[in-house]
Amino acid sequence: MAKIELPKVLPYDKTSAKSIFEYSKGLLTKTLRDFVWKGYEIKKGKGGLGQMVENIYFFLDTNSNPASDFSEAGLELKCTPLKKSKSDEYLIKERLVCNMINYCEVVNQDFEHSHFYLKCQLMLILFYLHKAEKGNLDLQFLYSLLWKLPEKDLLIIRHDYEVIINKIKEGKAHELSEGDTDYLAACRKGQKGDKLKPQPYSDIMAPGRAFSLKPTYMRTLLDYINNSHEDAIANIELPERTKSIFSDKDLNENNIEELILSRMRKWYGKSISEIMAYYNPTVNIEDKAINYRAACAVISNGIFGCGKKHYSSIESSDEFKKSGLRLKTIPEYKSGKIKEHMSYENIDYEEIYANDNWYDSTTYELFTSRFLFVEFQHPTINSGSFVGKKGELILKRAFFWTMPQDDLDIAEEYWKDIRTHVLANEIRLEKFWSVTWSEHNGKMFHVRPKGTKTSYKNAAVNPNGGKADKYCYWFNKKYVQEIIKDNE
Repeated sequence: MAKIELPKVLPYDKTSAKSIFEYSKGLLTKTLRDFVWKGYEIKKGKGGLGQMVENIYFFLDTNSNPASDFSEAGLELKCTPLKKSKSDEYLIKERLVCNMINYCEVVNQDFEHSHFYLKCQLMLILFYLHKAEKGNLDLQFLYSLLWKLPEKDLLIIRHDYEVIINKIKEGKAHELSEGDTDYLAACRKGQKGDKLKPQPYSDIMAPGRAFSLKPTYMRTLLDYINNSHEDAIANIELPERTKSIFSDKDLNENNIEELILSRMRKWYGKSISEIMAYYNPTVNIEDKAINYRAACAVISNGIFGCGKKHYSSIESSDEFKKSGLRLKTIPEYKSGKIKEHMSYENIDYEEIYANDNWYDSTTYELFTSRFLFVEFQHPTINSGSFVGKKGELILKRAFFWTMPQDDLDIAEEYWKDIRTHVLANEIRLEKFWSVTWSEHNGKMFHVRPKGTKTSYKNAAVNPNGGKADKYCYWFNKKYVQEIIKDNE
């Protein structure tokens, strides 16, 4: 344990969160090397950085006390990394880990008595710039955020906590996924091969996990800072800036998923033309993206009561942005067979090249998302295009889905294969998983472009130098069909 060189008088009031926050501003644009004293024992790793900030800058002794770091102010200190994009934007690098989950203890703690709730209602979050080549003493701190979890967020987080605890009580700690919940996740801690943990209601050992705030939630906090145009900001002094789609009363009575589905059910069996005529009669129902727009309209107007032209505003809502919910539409033939494979975002070759940790990858974030699938079915045809055919797609139903762990293991293989070829500068379609190859080998995913040939040729940055063709992540049609069947 490093000896803490305490000043005669602390440079902040240890009983005041505001005073501690004001003092934290002195660390911004600087590194710990500007404050460290001779003989201090340097700590390594991300956890070590937090300890060093406590010791060197705030003159706190490191301890394992379940109370918050500044216990007299009810304030927890968190350090979280940012990364820089090629366009010089600061981006969230990862989720914010809050505290480890002890499966055998946590099942006896209700939310209000949990370590997470007691420690993290009010947090001082220090954002620093990640540089792999730099040690903890030389990492630059950029922003300070005094963040009190809003009451509405706490309602959602409480539900997330209960989902996680109930799964552990069912003896399924080994099946926990970040996609199970909205804001608060049970994230993996450690690498594969680390010692597994016992759980109380099953003999199956489970990987270590921690309560964390999702990367999507953390992005809204960074947006909060950016919109303030200040390097230090406190949300307890400012009004909410984002648009919420649920009231406190809604969230007290039900969870996000049931609230969304309840508003969609009244449109089941209605055609796209009926739905769009209600929201925006001027929309061309032959538009290629109309399924997606109709789904957004069904949700957004039902929840917001927004104007007729605001049929896509659901995705800019506070709840969708913080939870990272992914809305995907599934067009089906009369027979119930789906029409096409399902595409996702473009592969970020630079991110894959720079990141060797599956759990910190944007691909892992994608595949552990909570998905909202919306099924549209054509009433008359069983093959070909829907455009120009007699009759229109009908809203059949909607459901939420999270990828199971066995499929996530295959997704990890998928990501590793992509990364292997990116590192080898082999960004060519024939090198990646194809539909034929993946289905023959019991896989569910493939790589290919979307859009026209001119839109993907030499359209992406190659981290090895120059340009590369732009390819996307895809779910195989057969896999999507299985998801539908499993959720009927």
